[in-house]
Amino acid sequence: MKISSLQATFQASRPQSAAFFERAKHTISGGVNGNLRYFAPFPIIFEKAEAASLIDLDGHRYVDYLLSYGALMLGHAHPEVLKATQEVWEKQGTSSFGATHPLEMEMTDELLELYPSFDQVRFTNSGLEATLFALRLATAYTGKSHIAKFEGHYHGAHDHVLQSVNPTADLAGTTQAPHPVPESLGTPEYYRDHSVILPFNDWDACERILTENADLISSVIMEPMLSGYIAADRTFMKNLRELTTKLGIVLIFDEVKTGFRIEVGGAQAFYGVQPDLTALGKVVGGGFPIGVVGGKRDIMELASPLRSSKKSEVVFHSGTFNGNPLSIAAGLATIRYLKQPGNFAQIVAQTNELRTGIDALAKEYALPFHTLGEGTIFNVLATGETVGHYRDLGKNNNQLRLALDYLLMENGVYSKPMNRFSLSAAHGPAEVKATLDAFEKSMAALKQDPLV
Repeated sequence: MKISSLQATFQASRPQSAAFFERAKHTISGGVNGNLRYFAPFPIIFEKAEAASLIDLDGHRYVDYLLSYGALMLGHAHPEVLKATQEVWEKQGTSSFGATHPLEMEMTDELLELYPSFDQVRFTNSGLEATLFALRLATAYTGKSHIAKFEGHYHGAHDHVLQSVNPTADLAGTTQAPHPVPESLGTPEYYRDHSVILPFNDWDACERILTENADLISSVIMEPMLSGYIAADRTFMKNLRELTTKLGIVLIFDEVKTGFRIEVGGAQAFYGVQPDLTALGKVVGGGFPIGVVGGKRDIMELASPLRSSKKSEVVFHSGTFNGNPLSIAAGLATIRYLKQPGNFAQIVAQTNELRTGIDALAKEYALPFHTLGEGTIFNVLATGETVGHYRDLGKNNNQLRLALDYLLMENGVYSKPMNRFSLSAAHGPAEVKATLDAFEKSMAALKQDPLV
């Protein structure tokens, strides 16, 4: 079995997607409106979704584990979300005031209850905007010019955090002293020169680097779980909180992936560690664009126009669609559903059942797959070795995992090749069974015709 033959089968069975992409690539750069959406030979073009399913242009139905990169915690078009957004039109009469409205306060109250690290919040339109604003606040608060981020962690597509997201080994330096490696063309050297790269889950190296650069570093920004599924060691997290406090460095949790998915209160509830600032996105919008920055009052107040009449003394933050009623209403419906007794636990239970089944099938077919994650997120790794940080992912047999992904798509399961799996309230026993059936067929094919 070769990847090329799997791609040929994929292409032959999706002529409508192929034709669409052929047209799109001439007028949409690369045929996609986001580089992460592309995979060879072309991305599937979807035209409809139902609950936990996606339907493509060629009529193929898939159990959806992409879920808009984890944003759809209740699945597609959940009745509670539909009801909430319909009420916006009936009660508010608009999709955007461009001004403050009462739903903003309702969402704020919910967030402050669930995230004890929040004294105040500000809404943005995406997780990208949230991390950008959090970093600006931290820089203003400390007066220091550098940021520290962890190797392999992704915080959105803005210049200062597009460093060492997926660095190659020949450029990345040693594991104890990683080098900043730009992720994109067009990233000014300033950001590389003002970035400090940290090794995830290596406390001795992390402590040394932070201590040596404490006079430069305004903030440490991190995914508490790398890519949403590789957990930080609990002692590592506790030590990081203590050291950043001691050194006067703002600790920022990027919980765009993990917020409401590891626990309803995010990874910070899982660890029992409170950061100074948190960036949220995805789930908190219930399927609509949103971002949130929440954190300590003395930092958040730097953005308040009440603190000074001089623009130079206030951290600027604004956005026409910040806190728009559609996003807030959909997010409120999602959060209130998840808070109801048993609802979040049921999604976790379905996730664990699926993971247990995948792990058992890998063992039955003697294939080096295993699942890794927490809460409602996991990934399927093609290695028998422990994975605890970015460089450990080099142990993964990417070609084997890629082959599994193409086979899964042929058998009606979609998460996008090499992507993590997210579950929703719409994933019930029938979806789990169908998915395990697809994994069994796919693993049997791999066993019968090994990858060459």
